[in-house]
Amino acid sequence: MKVEFYKHPLGEAEIESLAEVIHSTFLTSGPKTKQFESEFARMMGAKFCIGVTSWTMGGFIALKALGVGSGDEVITTPMTFMATGNIILECGAKPVFVDVEPETGNISCDEILKAITPRTKAILPVHLYGQMCDMARMRQIAQEHRLDIVEDSAHCVEGIRDGLKPGQASDMAVFSFYATKNLASGEGGAITTNDEALYEKLLRLRLHGMNKSAADRYSARFKHYDMEDLGYKCNMFDVQAAILLPQIPRLAERLERREYICRRYEAAFRDAEGISFPSVLPGSISARHLFTIWVEPGIRDAVLSDLQDRGIGVAVNFRSINRLTYYREHLRLPDGTFPIAEHIGDSTITLPLYTKLTEEEIEYVIEQTIESVRTLSRT
Repeated sequence: MKVEFYKHPLGEAEIESLAEVIHSTFLTSGPKTKQFESEFARMMGAKFCIGVTSWTMGGFIALKALGVGSGDEVITTPMTFMATGNIILECGAKPVFVDVEPETGNISCDEILKAITPRTKAILPVHLYGQMCDMARMRQIAQEHRLDIVEDSAHCVEGIRDGLKPGQASDMAVFSFYATKNLASGEGGAITTNDEALYEKLLRLRLHGMNKSAADRYSARFKHYDMEDLGYKCNMFDVQAAILLPQIPRLAERLERREYICRRYEAAFRDAEGISFPSVLPGSISARHLFTIWVEPGIRDAVLSDLQDRGIGVAVNFRSINRLTYYREHLRLPDGTFPIAEHIGDSTITLPLYTKLTEEEIEYVIEQTIESVRTLSRT
């Protein structure tokens, strides 16, 4: 049997929505983008939403909107995709990585407290795999030390913890709509905020610093534009929004299916030899973006290869950032700097998790994973 690592759930509704755009006037940011921004903001309990072309550009302009720049430090986690650290560097600031919680892989608030210096400007937590960080405590830390918070919510559209959704305890939350995300348009992203001044700033930063978009200029009588900031080019366009809009009403149903699959995995792996996995904490609803297992680092790569030989698509989410060549060389972060994150990164295997998985495929992944780890643990 072959089980793909991922299959997207898009279909006729998305095709029909795309056709509307193709037959309309706007391919760039127009009515579909505005509709998506309105519906996404409402769903997230935010006042404002700004659609962008990717999480990376969304995170970058979010930091720029807060004035993050040369001489500043931004505290974040090494257990994440490289983009989280990269955007801090692109702002001219220094990423200050701190270690993570052993049970979740999320950034440790205790470690955040230890890392705060007079140069600290912001905290950039990552809601790993869909399990939210402790935002209630983090907000308290930020308020006490007068720090900004930008949430990396690339994995976490549907997550809730302590009654809070992403963006409700911070200055901004940034989301990804990459091809494998729970809400996907191939590429794309969004920023939510409740701060009107930040919203207006972000609108300009995503479009060259201009104060009027194409829709503003051409949907009625022509209006001259001005450039008020040094901006960038990362505005969501209607083709992306058209793919996203039909998925919003189905998010809850899809989460229910992924929750079912994850609980099947957890029940099977809980007592399996040599396998553990991250916790979903009490008081939380995980977005269940990824399902990862942890095995002994000495056999991890062998298990990855063996599972592929057995026809199962796998990945690693993620290696600790300090293990990547650029960060090791430029920030001088040697092995052993973040022992918990490094151990998780050396142990992690991401298994298939998507709504199209059949019962037969789920059972096959479980059986083959247990057998692979058992066999390789004993060699």
